[in-house]
Amino acid sequence: MTRRALLFLIVCTAAVLGLAACGGGNEAATTGGGATTAGGGGGGGETLQLAADPSGALKFDKTSLEATAGNVTIDFTNDSSLPHDVKLDGPGVEDEGTDRITGSSTSVTLDLQPGEYTFYCSVDGHRAAGMEGKLVVK
Repeated sequence: MTRRALLFLIVCTAAVLGLAACGGGNEAATTGGGATTAGGGGGGGETLQLAADPSGALKFDKTSLEATAGNVTIDFTNDSSLPHDVKLDGPGVEDEGTDRITGSSTSVTLDLQPGEYTFYCSVDGHRAAGMEGKLVVK
């Protein structure tokens, strides 16, 4: 076997083993309210999509979200030129959430119990102007 053929065989074997190690079973399925539930494990594991209004208006693209109790990730996008964040208040959670960002995306994962939560932007004056909504965790 030539050196080149041996090298090709080694590279192909490594690629096949790498793909086998990646496995499967964690495909995402969309649920109501813009949520995505990751496969595997019980008690949550959902990812919610939320964005600030890209025009700079003091509002989110959604005013209500739903999730299942457990680990809930909020993927937050702020394409506007104003700084925004997402904070949560509710059962066992107070002022927890994402970093403040401008023109980018971030996320936060929290272990949430069943109940109603308020999500809001904590930048001065933004919540008072209406930049808030409800998250219901079942």
